[in-house]
Amino acid sequence: MPVHKVTLTGITEKGPLEDACKGIMKHQFAKKKACIEVQNLTMAYGSFVIQRNLNFTVNRGDIFIIMGRSGCGKSTLLRHMVGLKEPAEGQVFYDGRSFWDSDLAGREIIMRSFGITYQSGALWSSMTLAENVAFSLVEYTSLSQAEISELVSLKLSLVGLAGFEEFYPSEISGGMRKRAGLARAMALDPDILFFDEPSAGLDPISARRLDELILELRDSLGATLVVVTHELASIFAIGNNSVFLDAETRTMIAGGDPNRLLQESTDPRVRSFLTRGKP
Repeated sequence: MPVHKVTLTGITEKGPLEDACKGIMKHQFAKKKACIEVQNLTMAYGSFVIQRNLNFTVNRGDIFIIMGRSGCGKSTLLRHMVGLKEPAEGQVFYDGRSFWDSDLAGREIIMRSFGITYQSGALWSSMTLAENVAFSLVEYTSLSQAEISELVSLKLSLVGLAGFEEFYPSEISGGMRKRAGLARAMALDPDILFFDEPSAGLDPISARRLDELILELRDSLGATLVVVTHELASIFAIGNNSVFLDAETRTMIAGGDPNRLLQESTDPRVRSFLTRGKP
């Protein structure tokens, strides 16, 4: 199998792996316009309402921030958006198609355009990094083992983990586990990447490097990113659109570019959050 020259966006010389990747893109993993619309969404556990009447749009290419104080329902909203919890009311549309009105097969098709990273990285501890990244490629593609191995090495190199294929999660740092989780989320070239507190537990330098990686991936791969975070440095560094969830009123009270909200919002709750409570 020929060696392929790789860049951040993929393989630049023709060969079996490039042909296989093109085949994937022509079929179930073909790139589509990434646009999410949340309409009149209410989230609840039984009779307890967490958030109600949420309405916002995530445009293609956005780095969309879900923000608000602890306990307001940020991660719960993410769970509703990725299909892990059904809303009490309302809809989530992907490219105009209702996720929750679709049948199971339709939902699975939509979900194949997602990549999801979790706070802890959520790597399988008994698998090497290469095996973690390869899992979805083995399950959902007909690529050969050699082609999968080359794709795995590419994905790990994109997040700065070239040469760590045979390491186990316990053998690397927390920041490296976060990046390995991102490599796994990117395995099938998703249209949309979801992040749940990506910089939680990281030191400031590692968090900044992760922010830079997120921006680089958005710009190079053309993906849409939805990020749950309360880290102000990350919010202002990477976000260009947002929704602000309020725990007291149990609904959204602001939205848009976080940097614009910092300059223009007159809501004391929004200003207090974005300025760390400073007057």
